[in-house]
Amino acid sequence: MAAAIRSKSQGFDVTLIDRGNQLGGKACVYEREGFRHDGGPTVITAPFLLEELFELMGERLQDHLDLIPLDPWYRFTFKDGSEFNYGGTVENTLDEIRKFSGSDVEGYQALLSQSKKLFDTGFTKLSAEPFDNLFMMLRQIPDLFSLRAYQSVWQLVSHHLKDDHLRRAFSIQPLLVGGNPFDTTCIYSLIHYLERKWGIFFPRGGTGALVAALEALMRRNDIKIRLSEEVEKIVVRKGKAEGVLLRSGEEVRSDIVVANSDAPYLYTHMLDKETAGMSARLKVRASKYSMGLFVLYFGTLKKYPELAHHTIWMGDRYESLLDDIFNKQVLPEDFSLYIHRPTATDPSFAPEGCDSFYVLCPVPNLQAEVDWKEEGPRLKARIVRSLDETIMPGLKDSITADFFKTPEDFRNDHLSLHGAAFSIAPIFTQSAWFRFHNKAEGVKNLYLVGAGCHPGAGLPGVLCSAKVFHELIRREAA
Repeated sequence: MAAAIRSKSQGFDVTLIDRGNQLGGKACVYEREGFRHDGGPTVITAPFLLEELFELMGERLQDHLDLIPLDPWYRFTFKDGSEFNYGGTVENTLDEIRKFSGSDVEGYQALLSQSKKLFDTGFTKLSAEPFDNLFMMLRQIPDLFSLRAYQSVWQLVSHHLKDDHLRRAFSIQPLLVGGNPFDTTCIYSLIHYLERKWGIFFPRGGTGALVAALEALMRRNDIKIRLSEEVEKIVVRKGKAEGVLLRSGEEVRSDIVVANSDAPYLYTHMLDKETAGMSARLKVRASKYSMGLFVLYFGTLKKYPELAHHTIWMGDRYESLLDDIFNKQVLPEDFSLYIHRPTATDPSFAPEGCDSFYVLCPVPNLQAEVDWKEEGPRLKARIVRSLDETIMPGLKDSITADFFKTPEDFRNDHLSLHGAAFSIAPIFTQSAWFRFHNKAEGVKNLYLVGAGCHPGAGLPGVLCSAKVFHELIRREAA
């Protein structure tokens, strides 16, 4: 959607084709028995990226969408019963840190300073810069090494913080974009400063309201939208993309093609082997993929006012749990959870006196041998039981209208290779030039946006990928 709006602003006649019956991809909306659920992303950061899209069309975001600041941003609950509220001012955060370790106050301030340095390079300088040229990457190596980008997020956080609760709380950011904190380049610690710079928001009406606002913006500006139509192939003639072939057999001609599909899926299923560039095919085979997700959606017949809008429920294990999921590729019996309670901010998500939830549980992707028809219901039961016994007493008796998604659904519904929820993992050797390029490899007039290409997953990353595409088109038109 961001790429379509940016293309229209440059004078193109734009048609957006989506295989879903609603726009948004993973940011879809589910309605069940009076309960509403955002299907995927629930955290809005860097709102200026959304404001830019409306400004390109001569409008203002705030005239069409109400972004509500959250406080706290996240509440971490640990197995020992302790809680860490993250958000608000720096002093608020320092007060929370003192509850765990007064000696880590200085370390946090140093971590925040390092996060700003990573932000200044990794986000401000490079997130909207095309990386289709190796020389561009080579020019960044001195800066990346000076920032120790070869270190993992966990190594960076552990260098500054000593308390284990705080180390876990300040190293979870890579999981928001599909990475293991013990493997992900510490460049992604810039997320911490990004959150601090702009805050965290929730749109009134949810992420679905954001999608609806963008759809209305497109329709007001004569962008054609075709829903429930699946692109089967990119039409390539003489090395140049000339349009798309729909599953219905219709060929839609165009001067350029912008693909928001999962990049590995694009190169393995939507381009012929002889057409896709050798470098892209090698990346598909060699890539390490993000984890999968098990997402449980449900309503409750009672309210849980003590739960924050965003709650991170931490289990006993951390490194070994993530090792099971990412490296050993086995489904553990235990887990840590992200709990989204939108009714904490917007009561319209549930009937009166009720709450709406989704619970996100990281699991192995489909490269693991997991029978989700059997394991899905078992995992759901374990999650409900654990929450009932800890932070959501009475859940077993009040849960209603529940359903879940597994990595098989991410593969089938969103055409994500291996059911990887965030495409390829954000490790150092799969970032910037090493990631799938925004200008397709091997095919002219084909461009990539979305989580699998530069700069990466998460709403800011996806929106920035459209800015990269915008810049490529601008340069080529100059």
